[in-house]
Amino acid sequence: MANSHAAESTKQRSLLIDCDVHQTWSSEEEITQYLADHFQDRGLTPPGSPGWVNPIASHGLSRRDAVPDDGGPPGSNYDLLEEQLFGDFEVDYAILTGPLTQVKLAVHPNVHYAKAAVEAYNDWLIEEWLDKDDRLLGSIIVAPQSPQHAVDEIERLSSHNQIVQVMLPGADQSPYGHERYWPIYEIAEAKELSIAVHTTTGTYGNAWSASTSAGIPISYPERHMVTPTSIMGNLASVVYEGVFVEYPDLDWVFLEGGLAWLPYFMWKMDKLWKGVKESTPWLNRPPSEYIRENIWFSTQPIAEPENPKHLAYLFEMIHADETVVFSSDYPHWDNDNPRALIRNIDPETRQRIFSENARQIYGL
Repeated sequence: MANSHAAESTKQRSLLIDCDVHQTWSSEEEITQYLADHFQDRGLTPPGSPGWVNPIASHGLSRRDAVPDDGGPPGSNYDLLEEQLFGDFEVDYAILTGPLTQVKLAVHPNVHYAKAAVEAYNDWLIEEWLDKDDRLLGSIIVAPQSPQHAVDEIERLSSHNQIVQVMLPGADQSPYGHERYWPIYEIAEAKELSIAVHTTTGTYGNAWSASTSAGIPISYPERHMVTPTSIMGNLASVVYEGVFVEYPDLDWVFLEGGLAWLPYFMWKMDKLWKGVKESTPWLNRPPSEYIRENIWFSTQPIAEPENPKHLAYLFEMIHADETVVFSSDYPHWDNDNPRALIRNIDPETRQRIFSENARQIYGL
């Protein structure tokens, strides 16, 4: 394992914590070796979904300069990731969230394969990445369709000191406020692990549905615009269904879903709570208060209004000093360089976003 550089590199500045870094494998063989023997021949077979091709990035969703010299996928080479993330971006800690193929595997219709696949991913994450560098922190994936297996997987891996959160697919058979998932939240809270949900569209496996009520998008920009709807649905569900009443110490992080929609959502959730309280009698406070105390949202993709002051107004409306964490989304094509991000806000809020909020969530 590499020596820790965080203490030395931050003597003159605050920590910079990146909450969404997409490392990946160089080839399928790298991860399939971790699959149970009876699934070795099957390899990686995530459930299919409609194809959306990004016309900008020649390597799917990733930066061209993140392609390793051997031609492997961006994010698959530790040395290059270290150079670009810890060097160029001056990140001190990176929360690894994977290539998101593992998210599809977690909702595979064959529950036996789904359980084997998440185990393989988690073992690969630890052995091939976390053991290389203590600045890399891990998000283990679980298959929410099998809550008991998810509990067992958390129990199996939670003692590793670089595992900091449990990652759920962006969508599943039911929104995540449903009580079937609560055993996952119970053990996550007990183990002091956060829950992370990365935005996806529910168009694969057990999570299959049309991406929007308007139907299935046919182009990459359309798809990209609607991905936050999975986060919106799960946000409303976990708050209204009382997850944070039952688990008040559970931290929840929504990744790569944007922020500009959040003021309206918080206002409307409070208004509905006031108007139809009998629908959620277990809530004794406005939904926005649970959001401010238990839920965080990552910066990427950040809103870029023509008037920079409007972003500061947005941050004020969502109490960004309490609800926002930094994410670069490395190595994706639209990733954000922290040096160029949210410069027109007050220094205290900026420090909370880049450092203190994540330190609180992950115990750094």
